[in-house]
Amino acid sequence: MGYAFTEDQEFFRQSVERCLEREMDFAKRQKLVAAGEPHSKAVWAAFAEMGLLGLPFPEDRGGMGGSAADLAAVCEVMGRRMAIEPYVSTVILGGLALAGAPASPARDALLEEVAAGTEHLALAHEEGHGTPDPARVALEATKSGDGWVLSGEKRLALGADIAGWLVVSARVSGAPGDETGVALFLVPADASGLSRRAYRTVEGRTGAHLTLDVELGPDALLADGEAGPALLRFALDRGMLALCAEAVGAMEALLAATAEYAAGRKQFGVAIGSFQALRHRIADMYMAHQRCRATLLVTAAMLDAGEAQPRHLSILKAQVGRLGRELGASAVQVHGGMGTTDELEVGHHVKRILAAGTLLGTDAQHRRIVGKAMGRARNAVEAL
Repeated sequence: MGYAFTEDQEFFRQSVERCLEREMDFAKRQKLVAAGEPHSKAVWAAFAEMGLLGLPFPEDRGGMGGSAADLAAVCEVMGRRMAIEPYVSTVILGGLALAGAPASPARDALLEEVAAGTEHLALAHEEGHGTPDPARVALEATKSGDGWVLSGEKRLALGADIAGWLVVSARVSGAPGDETGVALFLVPADASGLSRRAYRTVEGRTGAHLTLDVELGPDALLADGEAGPALLRFALDRGMLALCAEAVGAMEALLAATAEYAAGRKQFGVAIGSFQALRHRIADMYMAHQRCRATLLVTAAMLDAGEAQPRHLSILKAQVGRLGRELGASAVQVHGGMGTTDELEVGHHVKRILAAGTLLGTDAQHRRIVGKAMGRARNAVEAL
């Protein structure tokens, strides 16, 4: 893949664009959020009809076998259109963790329900560290006969408020700081001993904080302590890619809105877009968007080629977080005070970028990951 989406991906993107334009314009979105609804049932049903909800699942398990680049293509559109549907939480984070586990009739049936739009999943992994690193997991899973007991808390579990099933990361051996020993479990949302405290994020998504003290049967284990970390990273990497794609889509929308506003808004009898300072600012916004989009496409291609390392995802996350924040600040400054109001789309796009830059690790955290990786590489070279 080069620095553009394929013809098939563009066709799929146009279908998603038309769906969101028809079913979820800005006014409908705001009304939905104000009513406390987690998402639009009409949009979710349309996504299912298009095959979007089964896009990344393997073909032999009822999916379309979609690539990371496919996910980036559609999530960029969702970010541009400010969709609040739980696509990242249900299909990418929870769905890919389930789809990557060994097949069974019950698991395949659950994946089919997700692809049909009749069931939601969520990945419960974050524990307050603000990073996707599997080694930070502290929630314990202890053996109890043939089954397991999960005890602890999970925070910022996107989509967990509406999910019927939760994929929970838990430590079966070792101590926090050791990636080995982190397993994945499939937990019903109505399990005894599980409590959920729902919330809505700043940009309109929903989720929950979880407290667990639940007993599970042996079939609840999706991946043991050896296979769990790799499967968890597989889902988290694509979740980070999707969040960054949404942020890049929001950056594109802000760039277009700011250029249009500057061309129409007049001061001293001329459009403010003719002022050199503003022309330079908008040019900087354009360059920031292009840099982030190029990094997004390259990272997606590396994931599909099996060449992506944790530092590559961190480079993308750090770049989108920092440049997206700067682009958003410029958009607000050009629009003035009204750029922060709920009545204008600008502020909502900025919130989307800020949330995407915070979930699964901030740009500062990911810069530290990149710095450590570069330090190890330099030490290895010096040791030769």
